[in-house]
Amino acid sequence: MKSRIPVVLLACGSFNPITNMHLRLFEVARDHLHQTAVPELKLLCGADILKTFQTPNLWKDAHIQEIVEKFGLVCVDRAGHDPKGYILGSPILQRHQDNIHLAREPVQNEISATYIRRALSQGQSVKYLLPDAVITYIKEHDLYTRNTGQERNEGQPSRGGPAPPPLPSSS
Repeated sequence: MKSRIPVVLLACGSFNPITNMHLRLFEVARDHLHQTAVPELKLLCGADILKTFQTPNLWKDAHIQEIVEKFGLVCVDRAGHDPKGYILGSPILQRHQDNIHLAREPVQNEISATYIRRALSQGQSVKYLLPDAVITYIKEHDLYTRNTGQERNEGQPSRGGPAPPPLPSSS
């Protein structure tokens, strides 16, 4: 078996709540990097986050430049998105496209954290969409119910509200 190179991935996104597909991002990116033999620190994101690089006043051009020039990124495909188009539509991303790895998720899934929050706020089951420990945590802390107002990312520190309690450690 071919020896594996070390890979360090730094992810961004709301992960609110974290879904199995969020966890899949790491697996897909790692497999892609192992196949291309690129042992470096990379920013990991879904195509939806790559699209936000074009949102006015959300990212500073200097920050995008630093990310893609110094570190690069791995972007995992997501249904309904065009990561190649996002790269071609951005002069900064286009200039550094050799440092942007597009990884294809072989099992397309349209599950999003937004869908999960909506389902929970309507009292629907999210079993098999989230890790069991996350479902337990959400129930214990009464998150994303109609009464908490968290079905639209409210409660996120970056949005001005109080943060939910921290997740328990896995050890």
